[in-house]
Amino acid sequence: MPWQQHVADVALEQDPDTRLLVYRRVVLTVPRQSGKTTLLLAKMVHRAQGFGRRQRITYTAQNRLKARQKWEDEHLPILERSPFRPLYSVRRQIGQEAIRWHNGSIHNLDAPTEEAGHGDVLDEGVIDEAFAQEDARVEQAMAPAMITRPQPQLSVVSTAGKSKLRSPYLWGKIEAGRAAVEAGISTGVAYFEWSAPPESDPGDPATWWGCMPALGHTVTEAAVAAEFQDMDLSEFRRAYLNQWLDEAPDEWLVITRAQWEALTGPATERTAPVAFAADMTPDMSYGSIGVAWRNADGSLHVEIPQGDHRPGTSWMADRLIELYQTWRPCAVVVAADGPASSLVAPLQAALPKGVLLKPGATERAAATGQFYEAVTDSKTLRHIDQPELANALASARKQTVGDHWWWARKGIFADVSPLVAVTYAAWGHAMRGHLRPPRPMLVVSNPNR
Repeated sequence: MPWQQHVADVALEQDPDTRLLVYRRVVLTVPRQSGKTTLLLAKMVHRAQGFGRRQRITYTAQNRLKARQKWEDEHLPILERSPFRPLYSVRRQIGQEAIRWHNGSIHNLDAPTEEAGHGDVLDEGVIDEAFAQEDARVEQAMAPAMITRPQPQLSVVSTAGKSKLRSPYLWGKIEAGRAAVEAGISTGVAYFEWSAPPESDPGDPATWWGCMPALGHTVTEAAVAAEFQDMDLSEFRRAYLNQWLDEAPDEWLVITRAQWEALTGPATERTAPVAFAADMTPDMSYGSIGVAWRNADGSLHVEIPQGDHRPGTSWMADRLIELYQTWRPCAVVVAADGPASSLVAPLQAALPKGVLLKPGATERAAATGQFYEAVTDSKTLRHIDQPELANALASARKQTVGDHWWWARKGIFADVSPLVAVTYAAWGHAMRGHLRPPRPMLVVSNPNR
């Protein structure tokens, strides 16, 4: 692929006068499944065959077991299918694994310890999956074995670590590489990084095309979109955007924290007409009921009634019936094809005809779009800054379906049911609120319930 060719061209650049390698160190950080294994193998084979004399190459990964798995499952099968097969033999004895080239070069494995690479000499060292290294002990072990060699090179290769504290060795390499690039200075290190800027939208295909060098070659946009829907967002950022989670921005990706907090207002008296809506997590571990009404200034108020976001879902049908009897809402909304569809039958049996609204896909998309516009554009929505809504919005993501989108479920490990509930409540009020003129409400012991 073009990116692999670029890395090979630069990393193996020679001084025109001495014909020796320009760089003693190569640092490469790239998203997962980009093809770095193939690149590293090609580079090691080139070292074994193309340097005119016997070469010693050592490969390490997170641990010896991982290194052997990579060697056994990927390096050897690729070589065995290649024209190089007649040029080497394989030593598989545990602890002494090696590809022994007939010209005398040896490509062996080692554990990532302070003993790595120890021996007479070392021409090429590879520290793969460097995010797992806690310190520089592997590099410090390999470097002395390279000191007498005419063209040594050490490659440090990895996808981003989860945090700078947990991957200090790799983070130090990245800091140094970025600083050198920013300053425009040469440090004797060939530094390569493909990653998305921290502020990028992780769900935008433009972000993927900007940082995934294998996209369009061995990876398809559809495959990345599927991973985005299914994976935890933090792990998606690290694996496919090559982002350090320490650098990732606040995860309010659809509606920002600032936009939401700007619409916080005081608690107001609930006035008719009101609309209620229910939603629950896909595993039915939590349920939420949302309510919407118009304030005196015309703004739309949404909230979760006190106590109506709680574990389980068996309480929800009875609670909605109780709320109807108390408030006579203009609408009770439950998506018939959503997680809360089990509420439809008991509510249909208990509520008057026309009160229960069951939005399908088109209506759900419309409801989400109306809610989004009321927060981000017209700014006509108000709320009382409830933690359950803030937590849901902090993790909310879009699920795109055709030309529409609504709040995603897959890959979301936070409970977004409070957000979905108030979204549907706002839609129910928009659909039916004009049909029931304001009138005095029944007196209840707790008007905020």
